[in-house]
Amino acid sequence: MNKNRLFLFTAAALLAASCATNAPAPAPEVVLPGEQAPLADPGQKNFGGSATGDTTGRAARLKAMREEMNKVRTVHFNDLSMSDPYIYADEATKTYYLTSSGGRQYRSKDLVMWEGPYNVIDISGTWMEKAGFAAAAEIHKVGDYYYYAGTWSDHSDLIQQVPRRYNVPHNQTVLLRASNPEGPYEVFDRNPNHDYQPREWDCIDGTLYEENGHIYMIFVHEWTQLIDGTMDYVELSADLAETISEPVTMFRASENPSCGEMNSLGEATFGLKMPGWVTDGPQMFRTKTGKLGMLWATWGKERYFQAICYSESGTIAGPWIQEPEPFLADNSGHGMLFKTFEGKLIYVVHHSEGNGPRKPQYWTVDDSGDKLVLGERIIVPQD
Repeated sequence: MNKNRLFLFTAAALLAASCATNAPAPAPEVVLPGEQAPLADPGQKNFGGSATGDTTGRAARLKAMREEMNKVRTVHFNDLSMSDPYIYADEATKTYYLTSSGGRQYRSKDLVMWEGPYNVIDISGTWMEKAGFAAAAEIHKVGDYYYYAGTWSDHSDLIQQVPRRYNVPHNQTVLLRASNPEGPYEVFDRNPNHDYQPREWDCIDGTLYEENGHIYMIFVHEWTQLIDGTMDYVELSADLAETISEPVTMFRASENPSCGEMNSLGEATFGLKMPGWVTDGPQMFRTKTGKLGMLWATWGKERYFQAICYSESGTIAGPWIQEPEPFLADNSGHGMLFKTFEGKLIYVVHHSEGNGPRKPQYWTVDDSGDKLVLGERIIVPQD
């Protein structure tokens, strides 16, 4: 091959490679809805609301309810209603920041009176803006920044149709970033779709964990897609702007002896009788002896409950050994640990009395040994 032909061949190859590199990502496959699991029986226990019934005026009612709930005010802890409470104690401001499913933020100096709810996120121009509602929100400080982990769900964008089971929506836990705990938290990642987990996976409840200089996101791969839900992790880049590993499965929900199968428990989900075993809400912790554990939530004989497991190796790699009994049952779960500014370890969790709303509770815990021990519920005086 002469020099001119070699030059032209090389230039053409480089141009083709450049075009391939800069070409827009192919549009995701359009998934059409299909037949789902059988509908729940009238009056059946049901998480997540009914898929049937009279929806006349529902949008207007929900809008009015949201407008009322989003008025900033000062609220006693006992008067809060929320799922998945998460408290970040910021040493710099001596302020406690409470987030939950819903994506709003409350602020307190004493863990009794809470001011809020504040909107602290900016997701304008992203697919999450259409999804709106952020589930299982958390705040973490890593380095010089504060990070907001929230799960968004776009039910108009299906990633899979599982026949006679579920129309699986685009669910992802996404990280936002701010220079202070009050935000605004904004998109900063390097993925144009802002997906930290595989797009084709139904993923929720991501949390952050650091081990030996590596930062991981632990998240739920939903049982609604898998039947037997899993807990997974991915490693993140040092700046938390992208995922740098493939997902690793830590355990399946059914490995916990107290975890029940939803249909056998009589539990419907989103108005549907979907069989399966649930994973929810991970949080990593270490006891004072260095034992690595994880709080997570699932369903059993007393409905929702707080499960707990420990790593046999003392690292995120596990293996993860499930405690045979619930850490806290009685329709309570998705809890987390935080330390007060006085150094006291507190467990905050949501609890539902009968068919009533989910309400946050404080509990004492003892982490002095190899295993976390639940103490007494902290009753917050009203006066």
